[in-house]
Amino acid sequence: MIIKNKLLFGWALLLLCTFSCKEDLIEMNINPNGASPETANPNLVLSTVLTEAGKSVLNLGYQDIAGVMQHTQKDGWSGAHNSYDWNRSNSWSGYYGILRNNQFVYDRAVELDQELHQGVTLVIRGMMFGLITDLWGDAPYSLALKGNEVTPETTFPAYDTQENIYRGILDELEVANQLLSRPKGDYNSSIDGADVYYNGDPSKWRKMANSLKLRYYMRISEKLPDFAKQGIETILGNPGMYPIITNPGDDATMAFESISKESSWPNNTKFDVDASNYRRLKMCQTLVEAMRSKNDPRLGVWANPVEIPLVVDASLPEGTDKIEGGKRYLSPDVLESRSIALEDISQNADYVGIPPGIAGAQVYNMSPDANQAAFNPHVSWLNDRYREPTGPLLKARLISASEVNFILAEAALKGWAVGGTAEEYYNKAIQSSFTTWGLSGSVDSYLTQENVKFDGTVKQLIEQKWIASWTAAAESWFDYRRTGYPELEAGPFTIRSVLPVRLYYMVEERNLNEANVEVAMSRLETTNFSEVDGANSAWSKPWVIQGTGKPW
Repeated sequence: MIIKNKLLFGWALLLLCTFSCKEDLIEMNINPNGASPETANPNLVLSTVLTEAGKSVLNLGYQDIAGVMQHTQKDGWSGAHNSYDWNRSNSWSGYYGILRNNQFVYDRAVELDQELHQGVTLVIRGMMFGLITDLWGDAPYSLALKGNEVTPETTFPAYDTQENIYRGILDELEVANQLLSRPKGDYNSSIDGADVYYNGDPSKWRKMANSLKLRYYMRISEKLPDFAKQGIETILGNPGMYPIITNPGDDATMAFESISKESSWPNNTKFDVDASNYRRLKMCQTLVEAMRSKNDPRLGVWANPVEIPLVVDASLPEGTDKIEGGKRYLSPDVLESRSIALEDISQNADYVGIPPGIAGAQVYNMSPDANQAAFNPHVSWLNDRYREPTGPLLKARLISASEVNFILAEAALKGWAVGGTAEEYYNKAIQSSFTTWGLSGSVDSYLTQENVKFDGTVKQLIEQKWIASWTAAAESWFDYRRTGYPELEAGPFTIRSVLPVRLYYMVEERNLNEANVEVAMSRLETTNFSEVDGANSAWSKPWVIQGTGKPW
């Protein structure tokens, strides 16, 4: 009996230890510092969504698309920036990564009945999917972000047509407008700590939603003019129901911190000891000359004056090449000895930009330094503020009062009912841009210049919108595609003789989702400039510009 009891006690002790150890192991495998998807506060993820979205928009408009649109040129590692040599490596994984996190916040907000979070995430969803279809064309949309369902359809999603994506975005932004229509105090949740754009103000998010609607209606106005007209007129016809961004104080922007490289303005010199990234980005001649011709004071905010201007003087003795009084004096024979024509250099005493798509940008304008990211004193560098990790003007600009007013000016030119004339909105757009860059006191004299006064043309309007899109050049690229303005010419060493109109579908996507990519590529319109690549070309036209004869 004693032996039997000992055996029973032993088994009980063994079972107790087994279950206790199992529970301990389970508890040990729970990360006390991690966020459980089932219980996580949406704000913990929302802050990452917003900062990554802001950085992605800026990185386009300040980097390679700024090169395409000839705001800047690089004098080091310049192939993608100056020559569109993208090597079919354009990836959208970062954008979809933002959207997946955004979807998590939305789903949690639905579970918690947080309508403020739902509205904000729908705005971000619209902006990011808008960016994807703007850049590539057809893309996964209705079946995207559903990989956890683990079905063939969601693992290898079909591509929605570009038209359906734009229509879907507009519908979702309409829902966002409704969700964001209440005063801040009426919501059962707050995003103040997470919201790096608007500090939790739903009224400003609502303006952003409706302003994005204006952007996408205008984007498709050449393809669906009646639909776009009705959409824009509905918004402008009911400002109480559809408030929009009308002054720079409501701009959707994101400031930067100097905590780390990742949280700071890109290419700053605090986290780049030899300033290589800052040095390699220079002003482009196209933008510089467009602004110099109009005495545009924004140029001095964005660029440094040339440090040492060139002066070619035929009265100088042969062989003269000297720096004196802050200028470099050259006799004409010095140029001839280097096979440089007089028209191939710039003698501007104020600002000098690098011409687009040239060979050896680092040696332009008699640079004494032929290295990549040259210390070239004879061209304009970006203003010193762009050396800094943070600053009052160093912001990602997602959508602005300037852009909105330019959209309304264009709508008015089309004869649409938008509550004002094209000239009024054109002037407001430029005023908003000057205010943004701290130059509100200079705008009146600028607007009175003969070559700035509104002349009633889309050409002038889009050229001014292009100038105002500094650091947000992706928007000017999308305008260029549908209007052909500004009339930019590709440089002599770009890989095609005209500007590109989309990004390539990346190799990884073609390998993993081949059948659906092939269908999407079949819907692109090939051109004379895309024959070398085949259908998946940066010079094949997506739906939004097919049949328009634009931009070239």
